[in-house]
Amino acid sequence: MTSAPDEAAAGAEERGRTRRDATGDTPRPDDGGPDAGRQDFGRPGAAPGPAADTQDGAADTDGAAPSGSGHGPGGGQGGSGGHGPGSSGTDDRTDDRTDDGTGPGSGGGQDGSGPGVGPDAGHGQGPGPRFGRRGFLAGVGIPAAGGALAWGAAGPDAWAAGRGDGRGEGPSGGREGGPQPRHFEGKRQLLVPEVVLLPKGPVREHAVLVEDGRFHTVGPARQLTRAHPGLHPVRLERHLLMPGFVDAHTHLVQSFGKARTFGQPSEIFKTIWEPLEHALDEESAYLSAKLTVLQALRGGFTTLADAGSRAPVDSSVLARATQEAGIRCVLSKVVSDGKGGPEHLHRWDGHRLVHPSLAVPVPEDATDRVLKRTADLCAEAKAPFQIHLNEHLASVERSLKSVDRRPLAHLHHVGALGPHTLAAHTTLLTPDEMRMLADTGAAVSYNPVASAWKGNAVAQATMMAAWRIRFGLGTDSTRGDGFRLLDAAESAQRLTSGLATGDSSCGTGRLWVSAATAGGADAVGLGARTGEIAEGKAADYLLVDLDVPELTPTFDLDWELVRLAGKDQLTAVVVDGRLRLWKGRPAGWDADALVRRVTEVAPEVFRRAGIDRVTPRGL
Repeated sequence: MTSAPDEAAAGAEERGRTRRDATGDTPRPDDGGPDAGRQDFGRPGAAPGPAADTQDGAADTDGAAPSGSGHGPGGGQGGSGGHGPGSSGTDDRTDDRTDDGTGPGSGGGQDGSGPGVGPDAGHGQGPGPRFGRRGFLAGVGIPAAGGALAWGAAGPDAWAAGRGDGRGEGPSGGREGGPQPRHFEGKRQLLVPEVVLLPKGPVREHAVLVEDGRFHTVGPARQLTRAHPGLHPVRLERHLLMPGFVDAHTHLVQSFGKARTFGQPSEIFKTIWEPLEHALDEESAYLSAKLTVLQALRGGFTTLADAGSRAPVDSSVLARATQEAGIRCVLSKVVSDGKGGPEHLHRWDGHRLVHPSLAVPVPEDATDRVLKRTADLCAEAKAPFQIHLNEHLASVERSLKSVDRRPLAHLHHVGALGPHTLAAHTTLLTPDEMRMLADTGAAVSYNPVASAWKGNAVAQATMMAAWRIRFGLGTDSTRGDGFRLLDAAESAQRLTSGLATGDSSCGTGRLWVSAATAGGADAVGLGARTGEIAEGKAADYLLVDLDVPELTPTFDLDWELVRLAGKDQLTAVVVDGRLRLWKGRPAGWDADALVRRVTEVAPEVFRRAGIDRVTPRGL
């Protein structure tokens, strides 16, 4: 292993030569040395850093699985791999991890001497600009990289004095300067990604300080690294740090049946979901919930809003599954009979990852008194009241026949429609009902894949945006893929309204990215807690690999996330500041064991359920 002083000498000797960036995009002044362009992430042999305020949790072994893992990202084994009621996985402790004691490393010098290369090139001594792999797009899409992104792990002073060498396996296996699971351990991390997706849009040269599971500070990278000289900055080269997706409508215990819904008439809750859920026992409900969470994490979701279950099990069974996997969950209890609501709200009040909610599946399931009482309880507890409204034509017609009003209008009539209400689907709305949503401040979960697979219509999401109606995006237990959900949300609007009206933008990429993140968090009652990369919010975020053909070249990252990005680009999923998924594998528990057990258990559940599917003749 080349020592840091040797690298510095090699860098001085080679300085002034030009070479291309590691991705081959932009020529630049050579940093020199065999490790030019790399960054030190605390490898053995790096120069010692400051003793105080060092970053927590960095380990010496590259690729090591997070503490307590069964089959972790690095392939290490240990801990419990069992699944089923009573099994243990990760918990929500915020324990201190061992500091590796390493700090900024020295490497090849970068004093800016010699001729520069590129549009901003110059001559003379002192630090000159560096260009990231997308530097050729300066002024287009995302501003070109430079400034703080040219620093090594040593922070702003290293820009002139030299950089660390950044040895270590990258996000695509073997790439230089890539993140490792250990960089996300501990209570404090100073992260410097290539791009940060802020509420105002994507920006470069920014950093985030994560502390105790929250975004403590978000701002210019140079400013943050200078303010925390003892923290070891983790340079996330060629990566986007963005908010995690929020699934505004799902059902934790329906994962076994997702492939049984294809080609079925509407209102499959009567023919598939009710029989399936009633056939679940404690183990199968737990397995179904954990399978839902695994799929969600693999698809970039950091928060799920469960709309309630008919399974004959206690809510703690489902909560255990979500907590072990480490996802944030709005957990509903169905209270159509008017019982158990206050107890459920109190039971999970103040929990770090489980947030209580009450649900009535559809208005016709409960009396007007229960609807009003449930809505009032949720308003008082600041918890969402979840209900399916105006999803299918049959339910709208039944409501008209029974109470002379459409479902949403009836909920408004009894006083159960308000800011605390989360209405699922709302695909069949009249102008009057649209106005009711806007006037009461109620929120909607727009579920485009559910509409495509089993619905009668598509919610008018762009119209809702124009009316300032709050809405997020939901999967409705179809598929747990946040990027495909973004695409479906925009495509459904384009096909149902955009083509007919000549609307080629259908809300712009920013609308859909916001609906999948901050909009969803607001809709499920967690807008003050998550959904944005912002100071004080929970550190629920995704690390997305940008160094892929699909996103090269980049001009408008919001649109590219909607139409081009995919879950295979997810390097990391972090919830509450803790690594929950690394390159498709959960941290701290055995996904393979879960899948094997589901395969064993599911057939018996279907046998008990006795589901009767429709098979159209003549096909």
